[in-house]
Amino acid sequence: MPMHGPHARAAIALVLLLGLSFAFPARAQPCCGPITQDGQHLAALLDHSGVEILWLPHQHIDWLTGEPDPARPGWSPRATHCSAYAAAMAARMDVYLLRPPEHGQDLLANAQLHWLEGAGAGAGWKEVDAKTAQTLANQGFLAVAVFENPDPHDPGHIAVIRPSEKSLPALEAEGPEEAQAGSHNALSIPVAQGFAGHHGAWQPDGTGTIRFFAHAVDWANLSQ
Repeated sequence: MPMHGPHARAAIALVLLLGLSFAFPARAQPCCGPITQDGQHLAALLDHSGVEILWLPHQHIDWLTGEPDPARPGWSPRATHCSAYAAAMAARMDVYLLRPPEHGQDLLANAQLHWLEGAGAGAGWKEVDAKTAQTLANQGFLAVAVFENPDPHDPGHIAVIRPSEKSLPALEAEGPEEAQAGSHNALSIPVAQGFAGHHGAWQPDGTGTIRFFAHAVDWANLSQ
């Protein structure tokens, strides 16, 4: 028996709704929780860091500002500044990460990893996994990804994890989202791409040699 009236209209609406559900699959849920207000503060700090025009490679820079260093003018073919950028961002969050003058800018990323493994624990740093690093960044923690070069005479790499609502499949494939200086400066880039120049650093199966560390940030006091 054909349906008429409200029942017919309800049935048609249900069919249309089901059709739309198949036409537009549900968006993958974020892997690592929502971006909190403190996470938004972190994202804004990184977005206003100027890393795309400061801490540029192949020149000597002031580690804290990323500006060219007038005391050391000229071109330097090996100079990249991932570790200076990470240290500068930590300083802006009132968090200590090994930096000049305690260590020079040369091979600083390798030294920062050694420091995080040792003295860093007493300074409030904790080692975490990739998913936890992204989760904590979404909550406004300072989290970093660090790679130590197996050749002690060559530089490693370090980047600051930034808030992201990427899905779990994206996280597992490409790692957390990060901001970095280096041979390529970027405000937002997956770890897999940011560390691509370092063989074996990121591996989707979790066997890569990148280490992750995180530190709480007192955004309430920073905003005063």
